[in-house]
Amino acid sequence: MELLGIFDATLTGSLLRFATPILLAALGGLICERAGVFNIGLEGLMLAGAFGAVVGSYFGGSALAGVAAAVLSGVALAALLALFAVRLRGNEIVVGIAINLLASGLTVYLLRSIFGVKGAFQDPALVGLSTLRLPGIDGLPLLGPLLSGHTSVVYVALLLTVGVQVLLFRHVIGLRLRGVGEHAEAAMTLGVDVGRLRTAAILVSGALCGLAGAQLSLGNVTLFVENMSAGRGWIAVVAVMFGRAHPLGVFAACLLFGLTESLGFRLQGLQLPSQLTESLPYVVTLASLFVFRSRTSRG
Repeated sequence: MELLGIFDATLTGSLLRFATPILLAALGGLICERAGVFNIGLEGLMLAGAFGAVVGSYFGGSALAGVAAAVLSGVALAALLALFAVRLRGNEIVVGIAINLLASGLTVYLLRSIFGVKGAFQDPALVGLSTLRLPGIDGLPLLGPLLSGHTSVVYVALLLTVGVQVLLFRHVIGLRLRGVGEHAEAAMTLGVDVGRLRTAAILVSGALCGLAGAQLSLGNVTLFVENMSAGRGWIAVVAVMFGRAHPLGVFAACLLFGLTESLGFRLQGLQLPSQLTESLPYVVTLASLFVFRSRTSRG
């Protein structure tokens, strides 16, 4: 009975909060996938966004400045990825891993250089993202905790999921994007600039990952911890694969991973070992990879 008690309004309320960083990064990975770029640099892009959000909030004195700095940080690092993977035709897997390593080392270095601390930075001057209450929904038993009381980034992520769905399947840009990913040579014969479109896809993924990082460091908490993305970018890569690069499928996968992360935090209240509860999202991620592998093998 005590175990069943964790399935309450608190768990429901934290579902979208934990799923949003993964969802935003996965949408960026989805756009890249549709353009024919397998972007495994999502982890590094998200981490750069989380650090940029803290820097922007601290020196800019507002959460909006933090979000703007997060997006710019993600785009700047994504531009480096696009340069080597698209312009210089480097191996996108190798470049993506290099971006992850660069972000990990660079944020640690800048944390010590700018703020003079190691491990984590937390300060009263940091302005976090405020939460929004939805009139008419806030008081409802189930929908209230699920949909109300989140940061603006959470609602933006939900709108972007719908927007990406419309863009890919109802707009000419989405048609060209899918054409480049499915048959680049045929798209070139129709006058589509493959390199430019793929570069744009990577830059958009950088912006979305930066936004995901802002939710991590200014929305879920108001601080920065070294390597605080903690594998969420890799989970986003799996979400893209598991959702077959379809916005609705990716959204469902991210909800699953968000639920497992939320469950992990709730299970800590039952005095379970933290090593067990913190590993729950990654166990589900590995299981999802096995399911994806079996589905593709049968297909």
